[in-house]
Amino acid sequence: MRIKIFLLAVACSFGVMDSYAQKGVDNGTQYGSGEDSVRCIQNISLFVPYAKANNFKDAYDFWKIVYEECPAATKDIYLYGVRIVAWQIDNEKDPAKKAELINDLMGVYDKRVKYFGDDQRYGKDWIVGRKAQDYIKYTGDKGDATLLYGWLKEVVDQYGNQTDALAVSLLMYASFQRLSADENFKPNYIADYLKASEILDKQLEAAVAANNEKEQTALMPYKQVVDGAFANSGAADCETLQSIYAPKVEENKDNLQYLKETISLLRRMRCNEIEAYFAAAEYAHKVEPTSESAMGLARQAVKRNDYATAITFFEEAANLETDPVVKGEDYYMIAVLCADQNQYARAKQYCLKAVEANPNYGQPYLLIGKLYAQTANSIFPNDNVMKKTVYYAAVDKFERARSVDPSVASEANSLINTYRAYFPSTEEIFMHPDLEKGNQITIPGWINERTSVR
Repeated sequence: MRIKIFLLAVACSFGVMDSYAQKGVDNGTQYGSGEDSVRCIQNISLFVPYAKANNFKDAYDFWKIVYEECPAATKDIYLYGVRIVAWQIDNEKDPAKKAELINDLMGVYDKRVKYFGDDQRYGKDWIVGRKAQDYIKYTGDKGDATLLYGWLKEVVDQYGNQTDALAVSLLMYASFQRLSADENFKPNYIADYLKASEILDKQLEAAVAANNEKEQTALMPYKQVVDGAFANSGAADCETLQSIYAPKVEENKDNLQYLKETISLLRRMRCNEIEAYFAAAEYAHKVEPTSESAMGLARQAVKRNDYATAITFFEEAANLETDPVVKGEDYYMIAVLCADQNQYARAKQYCLKAVEANPNYGQPYLLIGKLYAQTANSIFPNDNVMKKTVYYAAVDKFERARSVDPSVASEANSLINTYRAYFPSTEEIFMHPDLEKGNQITIPGWINERTSVR
């Protein structure tokens, strides 16, 4: 290897021996001229093999010469340069020296922008994205968010919809850091999100149009991170999201992927009662009915007090749903609507469908018990003692709810204590020959339930 390098250096020296020596950094050429060009080529040939073998210690001195004297010679200077300096950072124990090395690493990225920032594939935006990534990696929560934000905002403004996706994603990270430090930054944060979301949407649209599945797969995680971070930022209330998404939904009413993502985002933000959510659900349902879109239309109908339409869409949502927990919730919502309309038997029917879908769901049992107690007078209108036996059946349901679903135990216990006080007294049971403690009785009417006398 060293013989080849020597011969290469000699050959180069013959070609330029009469030339005036000058470094590439001084005269703006790739290698410099004269003896300095020989020195550049020789040191490239020395540092690259070491760096390729991850022998950064032996690569460093040769790389440093090339980095300082002929920085435009090859992209390898920066490809391996970040690895070399990162190795130094990882092995440095002194905090002050480590901080200096982090600055050096940022300088490597800056110099790459200067000499290779116009590269068609790995241009300034790509480079700055990786620079920001390393800055975050090495500075953590001690980094300067304003500095980081400035780097990324510059390239996003410059490159627009063509900005590298990592840079777009990290802009939102930096923007959130600034928001966390200053609540007054909120308008900027929302504006940054709109810009970042638009860029990633455009890039995904282009990938879909080109049938480029690889690009779609690469872009989706960035889109999900940006949307997820915004959803969890606390920066936007439902009113703000309505103003943001209402026009965007109209613009994308035939874009099923966008509509699905919007529905999901607004649901996660608990903004599934705003018009933008309803509109997205309606447009999506026309293209491809799903449980989620049907649920959106059901909620819209509830808001309009159109319970018949709401029940139809909740039923459709349940039929399309594959998750048993969500299916149970769909049926329970129908039960609640029926109960509000005093359709007790139908409400019970859907409660039972809910627990059939999800046996560990306690709320439907609580609702059945409440409806039993609520209608006790109508079951035995002329018998005050028998009327009280309805509460046996109600408490049975509360106990059932508590046994299958610990999350409702507190409410169930409260209801049990309340309605036990209404049980027939010992004297009332004694005076009622058809009642005897321990006996099974049937509560008639719409309840039609077997229970035991306490």
